Amino acid sequence: MKGKPSAGVRVPARVVAFGGGTGLSSLLRGLKKYVARRRGQPARMPIADLAAVVTVTDDGGSSGRLRRDYHVLPPGDIRNCLVALSADEALLGRLFQYRFPRGPGLGGHSFGNLFLTALTGVTGDFAEAVRVSSEVLAIRGRIFPSTTDPVGLEGELENGLRILGETRISRSKRRIRRVRLRPRRVRPLPEVLDAIGRADLILIGPGSLYTSVIPSLLVDGIADAVRRSQALRVYIGNLMTQPGETTGYSSADHVKALIEHFGPGMIDWVVLNRGKPSSRLSRRYGAQGAGPVETDIARIEALGYRALVADVMEESVVVRHHPDRLARLLVRRFLTP
Repeated sequence: MKGKPSAGVRVPARVVAFGGGTGLSSLLRGLKKYVARRRGQPARMPIADLAAVVTVTDDGGSSGRLRRDYHVLPPGDIRNCLVALSADEALLGRLFQYRFPRGPGLGGHSFGNLFLTALTGVTGDFAEAVRVSSEVLAIRGRIFPSTTDPVGLEGELENGLRILGETRISRSKRRIRRVRLRPRRVRPLPEVLDAIGRADLILIGPGSLYTSVIPSLLVDGIADAVRRSQALRVYIGNLMTQPGETTGYSSADHVKALIEHFGPGMIDWVVLNRGKPSSRLSRRYGAQGAGPVETDIARIEALGYRALVADVMEESVVVRHHPDRLARLLVRRFLTP
């Protein structure tokens, strides 16, 4: 069976998390409570440094409009992660998430997206805009785009048809065989490769498999760096399938997609959910062609990976990972003194 001999890593640990969308921000919201207040400070907390690497292929909604109008990288997923790690989600976080309800030009845009776009224009660099925004929000950690090159996403469907754009891929009614970046070769930030090289724990997901998780690893050099890393590498499985994108996928199918894109050796452990959504939400998801991801531990172990199963789900109007439960599970299981 693949994987490090021990589940624990040295503490305080350096953690790198990959993904995008609401999955990554939920994870970060829970983990920030375990991060030392200042990097380099002798830490009683189990995490000395938390670095989030966020995919930048979004082409829909406010992010897509700003991308087309101002030729910037899509700020939406970055904004969500900034708010998740911010010291004051109650005020500044709400400000960054404020979405203008109407008006020509402004309607549909969030303040945080506009702030990041304006800062990119002022500084001339998206990564610098993210860094300055991180200081404004006093975040507990660091956030990096996976690349600062303009990049899109191409999907190849099971029938061989190729479609362009993250939004179109996520709405496809056919199974996705593979996704690729357009252009194929884009440069990673040196800080991202450095964070991977220094990491003690690497977390992949949760998030949309083909439009958040895999794209963040497709940037040149990132998957190779993860594969070479001496860190413990953990894939956090999704709770629900997504219509079209992962219809009918089990947890092992998600893992197999990672293997098909990057080969073996990318992960050591898989975190799975044992909780079930209520019948009310199950019916709502079912009407949209989605359902709970089947937890098939035997198939994952047959692939050579270790599985950790726990109830990490919360319900509201949707099903999401519970930030505190998920973070507590990761800290207790993998960040052991």
